[in-house]
Amino acid sequence: MLIPKKVKYRKQQRGRSSMQYRHNATRCLTVAFGAYGIKSMEQGRIRSNQIEAARRTISRAMGKNGRTWIRIFPARPYTQKAAEVGMGKGKGDVEAYEAPVLPGTVLFEVDGVSEAIAREALRKAGAKLPVKTRFVKRER
Repeated sequence: MLIPKKVKYRKQQRGRSSMQYRHNATRCLTVAFGAYGIKSMEQGRIRSNQIEAARRTISRAMGKNGRTWIRIFPARPYTQKAAEVGMGKGKGDVEAYEAPVLPGTVLFEVDGVSEAIAREALRKAGAKLPVKTRFVKRER
């Protein structure tokens, strides 16, 4: 799974999720490296194990052909308290890392396979993610 080598602050606050802060992405908008990709259609937080599950699904569906690029990185820690622990006594320990995603962000890209194979591989990968996704092609 993807984790950062070093973080400045060990724990972060969750942040706002109200409607006024839901805006479209301003970067990672286009397919830059491969020929096909999947784009997020809604806001969400994608955990490192979900990214790994999607990556495995893409590589299995494409076989030994093609190349994959992961365009998001889980650099944001999230915490969780242990099971059956009461309220209070501080914030929980860092559980893992997540990547905040805005609508319009390209998540994965592939190249070196036909469009039908790429479409199927990315459709299966999108099913592993907690946000709605859409298949996109590179604009030439």
